[in-house]
Amino acid sequence: MGDLFTKTRARNIYYGGAIFFCLLFLSLNFHTLNALPERDHRENITPLVSQGKIVWEENDCVGCHTLLGEGAYFAPELGNVYKRFGNSTTNIKNFIKSRPKEGTPGRRSMPQFNMSDEDLEAIAEFLKWTSEINTGNWPPNIQG
Repeated sequence: MGDLFTKTRARNIYYGGAIFFCLLFLSLNFHTLNALPERDHRENITPLVSQGKIVWEENDCVGCHTLLGEGAYFAPELGNVYKRFGNSTTNIKNFIKSRPKEGTPGRRSMPQFNMSDEDLEAIAEFLKWTSEINTGNWPPNIQG
């Protein structure tokens, strides 16, 4: 009686599994690339939204906040901040401008970044755009 698990059979399982998972990987990537334009509303990316992304990066907002679940967990999630602030970019700008110079003593809070009106408008538009991305209700938070 022969060995049930021969070298040939093991090699065939290895190659068959590798091919199967490569095809699975490629099909999932293909599906994602086809679904993204419907979900991320890239047609709404304006120069102001792009400038807001630059402001986001220059001020290292991701060092404290998460955006769509990615980033630090020190401060609230900002992927839904536009909705939380009453669907108003003005409310976002006013909140950022209202921060005390050194934050609130004795508790963690956002400091004053002294952004220009142009940067405030840009970051607010960027946060508005991110709130319109269909994330399938991810991350699952209400307040942040």
